[in-house]
Amino acid sequence: MPDIDYLGAARPALILYLPHRPNGLARLQPRPDATELVAANSNHWRKIVNLLAKMASPVAEDWRHFRDECLFQNTALCFVPAMTDKECWHWIGGRDNLQRFAGLQHNACPLAGAPGVSVDTERRLLLTPYPDYRQLSNALLEKVRLCLEEQGFYGGVCP
Repeated sequence: MPDIDYLGAARPALILYLPHRPNGLARLQPRPDATELVAANSNHWRKIVNLLAKMASPVAEDWRHFRDECLFQNTALCFVPAMTDKECWHWIGGRDNLQRFAGLQHNACPLAGAPGVSVDTERRLLLTPYPDYRQLSNALLEKVRLCLEEQGFYGGVCP
């Protein structure tokens, strides 16, 4: 039986943790596909998928291609507050979502010039506003991308 708490790569470079699951999750799990996920859900999920692609794409300008061709070969969505993979980056979007991670120990520091964003490079942890264009603008996303680039993140993501 598929794990209804997870969608994406078995060894992702980045996991985005969200408090709710999309429609059709069980159908998508054997072959995760960004286009199908968006088609089966609301505009809300289109925004989430687009922001995940913009964050993880090795070439910022090619995020659409990355989203359509290999997003879930490199990333994952997780719907429970349990960070077990120590090798990847963990992205928790939203203050309310962060509260679900009771007892999470971290040393996240505010990212300069990026209001609402904190980073713990040792734990590979990103704390951002909820992944929605109103809260996580392209300008803010670019500052997070620069931080990830400084940490060598994009060298490990397949184009």
